[in-house]
Amino acid sequence: MNLFGMMETSGGAMRAERMRAEVVAANMANAETTRTVDGRPYHRQHVVFAAGQGDPGFLSSMISAGNAASPTSTGMLIGPGTASMSNTIATAATGQTGNTALAPGVQITQVVEDPGKPLMRYDPSHPDADANGYVAYPDINPVAEMVDLMGATRAYGLNSSAVQAEKGMIASSLEIGKA
Repeated sequence: MNLFGMMETSGGAMRAERMRAEVVAANMANAETTRTVDGRPYHRQHVVFAAGQGDPGFLSSMISAGNAASPTSTGMLIGPGTASMSNTIATAATGQTGNTALAPGVQITQVVEDPGKPLMRYDPSHPDADANGYVAYPDINPVAEMVDLMGATRAYGLNSSAVQAEKGMIASSLEIGKA
C-alpha cells in the first residue's frame, strides 16, 4: 500500500476545490458586469469535477480554444479570452504549469458557462440599455454563490485535515520502524 496515495488524492481534491472557489469569486466579482469583450453580459461559470485521472486533453483544449475567462486590467474576469485563466486551470489541475500529468482523485474536467438568460432590469440611463431602456445583467445569485464558496472552503479544509492525519500516520509508522 502506498503511504502517500491518500496525500495525492487529497491534494488533487484541494486543487480542485481551490479552483472552484476561484470561479465562485469570479462570478461574484462579475455579478454586475453588463458587457464583456464579446459585447454580452457576463455568464456565471461552473466547475465540473470528475473522479479518477480526469481528461488530460481538457487542459490543452481549454487553452487552445480560449474557453476560459480572462482577467482585465481591473482584475475582474470578463468571459472568454486569453489563456490567463486557462493557465490557472492548468496549475489547479496539475499542481504545475505546463504539466498535463493529472494527479489521482478529483479532477476538473471543465469550466462551463451557465446557459441561463440574463436578468433584464429597467435602467434607461445605463450605457448598455437597449432601445426599450432595459439592461441585461448576469443571472448571479450572491446567496447561492456564497453557499457554493462555503462548500468549497469546507471541502478544502476537510481534505487538509485528511493530509494532516496521513502525515501523522506516516510519522507513527516511522517511529514503529525505529523500534
